[in-house]
Amino acid sequence: MAEDTRENEAAPTATSITSKDGRPKKLPKRMVLGKDGKPCRSCNSFADFTSQKKLITKGAIASGPPSDCPPDVEQLGRSSWTLLHSITATYPTNPSTSEQRNVSQFMGLFSKIYPCWVCAEDFQEFMAKNQVRVESRDAFGKWMCEAHNEVNRKLGKTEFDCSKWEERWRTGWKDGRCD
Repeated sequence: MAEDTRENEAAPTATSITSKDGRPKKLPKRMVLGKDGKPCRSCNSFADFTSQKKLITKGAIASGPPSDCPPDVEQLGRSSWTLLHSITATYPTNPSTSEQRNVSQFMGLFSKIYPCWVCAEDFQEFMAKNQVRVESRDAFGKWMCEAHNEVNRKLGKTEFDCSKWEERWRTGWKDGRCD
């Protein structure tokens, strides 16, 4: 799963689709299309999605979509990582066989139903190469951090120090700013 994997060469993009009146409609260069051939809201940023409309001001694009709009790829990614890291933070220190099986199944299903199909396929590929480590909270937390860093690398973002995953997602920072 990725916050925005439009750099992925396998992602179908198009320069035009047909508008309602049958004329070609110009699309942004990196617009990812859904499997239905239309621009995919979950796979594109708000800025990319709205750049084809002259009605949106630059200020609105910079601040993101209004809160009552469907999430774009960036908002969906941030929310998904928050959920996934929060799950790792509450995962048992010594999980039972049943808990390990449940979280493994959840991760497999999550990677298959994720709304951005490009991101979902990326995450499935990561999981095929890097089996989910569910034998302990620490192993699962570090695995999740590594998965997130893989996405960060693809997006050119800063990687997170995985030795600090528990402070970030479970206990709070040692300086007390989360207390």
